[in-house]
Amino acid sequence: MDIILIFKTIIMGIVEGATEFLPVSSTGHLIIAGDILEFLTKEKRDVFEIVIQLGAILAVVWQYRQKFTQVAVSLNASKSQQFVLNLFIAFLPLAILGLAFHSQIKALLFNPKSVAIALVVGGLIILWIEKKKIANIRIHNVDDMDWKLALKVGFAQAIALIPGTSRAGSTIIGGMLFGLSRPVATEFSFFLAVPVMFAATAYDLYKSRDLLAANDLMIFFIGFVTAFIAALIVIKVLIRFVQNHDFTIFAWYRIVFGTIVLFYYW
Repeated sequence: MDIILIFKTIIMGIVEGATEFLPVSSTGHLIIAGDILEFLTKEKRDVFEIVIQLGAILAVVWQYRQKFTQVAVSLNASKSQQFVLNLFIAFLPLAILGLAFHSQIKALLFNPKSVAIALVVGGLIILWIEKKKIANIRIHNVDDMDWKLALKVGFAQAIALIPGTSRAGSTIIGGMLFGLSRPVATEFSFFLAVPVMFAATAYDLYKSRDLLAANDLMIFFIGFVTAFIAALIVIKVLIRFVQNHDFTIFAWYRIVFGTIVLFYYW
């Protein structure tokens, strides 16, 4: 197997795992990294990115396996039912809008320039929100959320249909604006990623099934495992980080990186 291709595959896996749950946009970074590395063909790269996203989401399932197991074995309890209902309701806006506009968004906005603009704009928004110092925090446990709050967070998440916006960033910042503490907003973002990304992966894999080939299995496997490991590390670090830090550093990273990308492609 081509050692250069393996090296590029590992980089792509690390990029996915490292950025999926940070407020910096994994999709945006994958578009830019894939373009710079000239990784696979555009069609094959799209399928590859779908597969490694599944590796990243399985890291969440592993990290929170006790919570998911507890909910699964106690579905007759009201707290577990509310948790599942909240995830379902928060999932709906992205699912409905994604099905309606996915093709148009992919055709118009899945390019490095659009991603760079979204990165900069998103960074400025995060800076503004962090400077604003949100004072209406009232939810300090994910189990205290009701369906109306989950729906609001779901609409915030739907903004991430724009590549470069960041699903994690939209969900976390939106959750904080609607009254969730930073750790709870981050945790709910992890949980919400599971149904969202499983559904997106299944949908995209079905649409791209004709592009799947046996000789690509090793590359996909390497990317999948790399993304899983990188995501697991980032999740553990981020859980500790949000206890005592805000997202200003991510905002500046978005602005600087987005500006560099704009200059590079313009």
